Amino acid sequence: MRAFEKENINPYPLETKRNFSIKKALENFKDFSKNSKTLFLVGRIRSIRAHGGSTFINFEDGTSKIQAYFRKNEVGEKRYKFFLNNFDIGDFIEIKGTLFKTKKGEKTIQVKKFKVLTKTLLPLPEKWHGLQDTEERYRKRYLDLIFNPEVKEKFKIRSGIIKRIREFLDEESFLEVETPFLQPIYGGAKAKPFKTHLNALDIDLYLRIATELYLKRLLVGGFDKVYEIGKCFRNEGMDKHHNPEYTHFEFYWAYADYKKLMKFTEKMFKYVLKNVLGKYKIRYGDQDIDFKTPWKRIEFSDLLKKYAKVDLENVNQKDLFKKAKELGVEVEKERPKAEIADEIYKKFCRVKIKNPSFVIHHPIGFQPLAKSLESNPEKLANFQLVAGGIELANAFSELNDPLEQKKRFQEQEKLHEEGLEETQRMDKDFLEALEYGMPPAAGFGMGIDRLTLLLTNSQSLREIILFPTMRLK
Repeated sequence: MRAFEKENINPYPLETKRNFSIKKALENFKDFSKNSKTLFLVGRIRSIRAHGGSTFINFEDGTSKIQAYFRKNEVGEKRYKFFLNNFDIGDFIEIKGTLFKTKKGEKTIQVKKFKVLTKTLLPLPEKWHGLQDTEERYRKRYLDLIFNPEVKEKFKIRSGIIKRIREFLDEESFLEVETPFLQPIYGGAKAKPFKTHLNALDIDLYLRIATELYLKRLLVGGFDKVYEIGKCFRNEGMDKHHNPEYTHFEFYWAYADYKKLMKFTEKMFKYVLKNVLGKYKIRYGDQDIDFKTPWKRIEFSDLLKKYAKVDLENVNQKDLFKKAKELGVEVEKERPKAEIADEIYKKFCRVKIKNPSFVIHHPIGFQPLAKSLESNPEKLANFQLVAGGIELANAFSELNDPLEQKKRFQEQEKLHEEGLEETQRMDKDFLEALEYGMPPAAGFGMGIDRLTLLLTNSQSLREIILFPTMRLK
């Protein structure tokens, strides 16, 4: 740093001159080199190879990388020596020059002038690539991205997934909206919330665990198709498929039902996979997964009977709890029958599903916001989308009967009083909205993180969340 000060050079200048990205320079290499076009390229130095009066460096700008050639006779002896003595791997540099090919055929920029853009104070670690301490990689994601291009590619795919979902829904006339992160009543899912306090109004608020109840208020207000992609928060355990802060995607479609929604989901996934990956078959772990439609529709009760030997329709809550204990499934004794069945399903059934499938018709009591089947009120008009053994999405025909919804909330409140924290709470404002009339509708919720996990062949959400929640050191 003292050398820069001595030469009156600002190592963190205000302005940068750049007329092309490295990617554009390489794409137009033939024309630019033929016409000796002057380029201003910028980027981070990744390697330096000095050979007497000439030096080669590799540098990259986020779009691509290129080689630069410094000649003492071209840039001047003083500047050449200054570069060798004061520039390091990791520094950011601006280079003015023209393109040419070396004798070995490598595309290169001949340096006419150069300028420091950022002088690094810490050297890039030499052994970061392939680092086995994954926690260190996640804590210092900036270094992980520098050294592991495959990591950066996963986040490009993640961005593409969100972009294509938006594109698809926009083309289908859905309106993107925003609903509150801070809510006086948490709802729309079974989860423990994060609690905070708003000093200005002296009230307790909760970080949202879902967007559902606010999006459905918009259906009451007259919107037919709405969606939201944003953060939700659940104060619960962490594992390879759960992170306290995650990206949630929900949409609601008036005058549709869960059957229409299954076909719509297939259409949406085909669009996303085609435009993000360019294919419908993926590799996940040791499995080949085919997203070719139509997907299977599988009865929830049939799965339990097949893989857990549970006859759901002929067992009561008490006996099902005993069966769960025998199977090694840990659940609270107070859990409703439907939730005990779901825990058994998660352990013994879901993991068996490889190709995308709709698991349909959970038992009543599993989802207090879903309609029941008219043909069998003991089953819900719902589905879960499962692929690679992972639950990707939950969806159902929305309950719009305010009296039935109030009854369901009351049942949930009773369970909460018995000590089950992850229950839906009584939301009187939402009930009042339903009393004004909500059209029949279908709703869909999916974690963007889990979908990205699957499509990038990752084994933990930490791999595809840029800055996952970590234990403090």
